[in-house]
Amino acid sequence: MKAKVGFGIADGFGAVTDFVSVITEKLEELGVKLDEELETGLNDLKSGARFVCVAPDLGDSVREMGSSPREHTVMVRVDDLTKRRLDAWVETGAVKSRSEAAALFIREGLQVRMNELNELEEALTKVDEAKQKLREKAKTVFGEASTTDGSDTKDKGEAGETPTS
Repeated sequence: MKAKVGFGIADGFGAVTDFVSVITEKLEELGVKLDEELETGLNDLKSGARFVCVAPDLGDSVREMGSSPREHTVMVRVDDLTKRRLDAWVETGAVKSRSEAAALFIREGLQVRMNELNELEEALTKVDEAKQKLREKAKTVFGEASTTDGSDTKDKGEAGETPTS
């Protein structure tokens, strides 16, 4: 029996246990009986599995990517296998160039790792805020004459040098 089962993050599941439960429930609703081996496999997933959701049709991603400008160049070195795989995508006509294929899979990879990237961005924001506080504190300690780019050290010696008398 073929059945299309659709659910997503909006369904309210978060933990792997919840995710496996949702899968099991959806299959049962569709009348799919899990054999013992499959049920055991799903239960095994509850202990430390990582799920990756990939768009069932990359065509949507290709169209979405085509509708937004790609104005930044990123140089990427790849191995022979990756090059051949990118070329295969070009050969199928799914994408116009190796560059477009690479951009597509970079974009898809970033989507897969969105949670981790959001955590990193939050941490970087905190670092930027701490740097700004440090600059403000330096201004109060050293006065407004100090610059934030370090250019005021040009003729005064580098940090860490001991002045000579």
